[in-house]
Amino acid sequence: MNTVEPFDSVDLKTIDDGQAQALCASLRSAILRAVSRTGGHLASSLGAVELTVAIHRVFDLERDRLVFDVGHQCYSHKLLTGRSDAFDTLRQLNGVAGYPKPSESAADAFIAGHASNSVSVALGMARARTLQRDDYSVLALLGDGALTGGLAYEGLSNAGQSGEKLIVILNDNGMSITQNVGGMSRYLARQRLRPQYLRFKKGYRKVMEATAVGRRLYKFNHKVKTAVKDALLPCSMFENMGFTYLGPVDGHDLKALTRLLRHARDGVDGPVLLHVKTVKGKGFPPAEEAPDKFHGVGPFDLATGESLTPPRPNYSAAFGEALCALAEKNHRVCAITAAMQSGTGLDSFAARFPRRFFDVGIAEGHGVSMAAGMAKQGAVPVFAVYSSFLQRGYDMLLHDVAISGLHVVLAVDRAGLVGEDGETHHGLFDVAYLTSIPGMTVLTPGCFQELRQMLDWAVDQCPGPVAIRYPRGGEGAYQGSFDGQKTLRLKRGQGITLVTYGPTVNDLLAASEALDADVFKLQTIAPVDWAPILDSARATGRVLLAEECASQGSVGQQLAAQLALNGVKVNRLTLCNTGPGFVTHGRVDDLRKLCGLDVDSLAQRIGEAMAP
Repeated sequence: MNTVEPFDSVDLKTIDDGQAQALCASLRSAILRAVSRTGGHLASSLGAVELTVAIHRVFDLERDRLVFDVGHQCYSHKLLTGRSDAFDTLRQLNGVAGYPKPSESAADAFIAGHASNSVSVALGMARARTLQRDDYSVLALLGDGALTGGLAYEGLSNAGQSGEKLIVILNDNGMSITQNVGGMSRYLARQRLRPQYLRFKKGYRKVMEATAVGRRLYKFNHKVKTAVKDALLPCSMFENMGFTYLGPVDGHDLKALTRLLRHARDGVDGPVLLHVKTVKGKGFPPAEEAPDKFHGVGPFDLATGESLTPPRPNYSAAFGEALCALAEKNHRVCAITAAMQSGTGLDSFAARFPRRFFDVGIAEGHGVSMAAGMAKQGAVPVFAVYSSFLQRGYDMLLHDVAISGLHVVLAVDRAGLVGEDGETHHGLFDVAYLTSIPGMTVLTPGCFQELRQMLDWAVDQCPGPVAIRYPRGGEGAYQGSFDGQKTLRLKRGQGITLVTYGPTVNDLLAASEALDADVFKLQTIAPVDWAPILDSARATGRVLLAEECASQGSVGQQLAAQLALNGVKVNRLTLCNTGPGFVTHGRVDDLRKLCGLDVDSLAQRIGEAMAP
């Protein structure tokens, strides 16, 4: 059996182990072909192929519930659930999403674009099942990286004590959870996974619990066994939480995985944790050798693994270089990241200033609170974090940073539309939540030079908490500078007042190039110097504000309030933003057009606003 495509025609409940192994090879080939063209999360999905096939062999995922954490591992699942014909559209506008998406398939139990929540979600599903007296299995599949986030432990703690029948699969592909000790631990682990042992254990407990003497003897033997096992096996933490621990098991041994999943489904009452060891990037040598490089990739050469997208300067790299320059001059400057060292441009900083670089894992709330503690004691922490991930730290921003007015600098990367990762990753809500925090200064560079100057000002001159929000990708034609001024007039005119901030300045300037317009760029969106904009609005009677963020809590809404509060009556007020809902996945240029924020759309809206 050389090929099994299309994958959704395969009956996984009837194929034998050899056919299932061939299926895994075909899935890897399909994933590699598609991702080499579209980009995507490659290494994680390659590592989880056998595990995914084993799950599909044992469970009916249109009824049983599988919650991914995060969805980086889901590509083979998508191929097996009716999306193989459209898989070449992965992460493209109107194409297959890069993460599980229930609107695509009944087999996608829950959307999964962020980390550490799967056990909590799965426990909720299990409890709903029990309350409704239904009968189906619930599984949470989390990567070991998710265990760096505190929510995972909250979920595990509550699930372990719940008694609910729930299967948690820990896909351990690199992070050391607990160090195994020598050959004895590996031997005992193998014995615990043998079918004979699993059957004996279940029968032994049933017999011993039938009498009072048997129960006492079982309790004594259990204590002795636990003491030995705690010393030799990496499972005591999970069993102390209340889980039956199975593993560790080779995550590429399809036969063993299938057997253990059946045992977890049929042979254990209560919560189970199955510890699976996999190789990230399995089956593609370049990804096995550099799994971090192939975690999230653009299009690449399938033969060599080399990127097909020429490298170009981007905001993240510009930020990293600027922060290194500041750290050279100021020994108090420190950098914090939440498992995104490369993504936020901090590789050079980590290499040059290792004692002042801190990766907190997928724990943004902790990162914010740690930054607060550092600032309180005189350090200057700069927390580089994606906009959508910073959402997890909002409570800490309010309580630990803002109330005390601490000098914490937030480098908010991926602000605005980020493209192919879609709803869970767009940075469209930080404008609303950052500008709502008392005392927070929010800076909005429109080019690399402004970013460098704003970072310098934020570190050395701005008191209290300050955020600098900038997009994914490179700069446009606009070249400006920052000297502390809050509102910058870029062009004088009398026909309409145009306002924007950040890189959207490029599209607004292009759209209004031949028009009689008064054009402003906000260098800060908190606080805002509204005076020159209100004066212009009185003169023109027409105002348009363009911004790459959600409408609720937008700067445009703040402008509308300022016009009303100051009694400035205008004939037309036009607010251009991404709207009230979530924005789908696709290339950034396609999404800007979809949201009406590209040059042509803005030109049309400006023309409509200037019409008599």
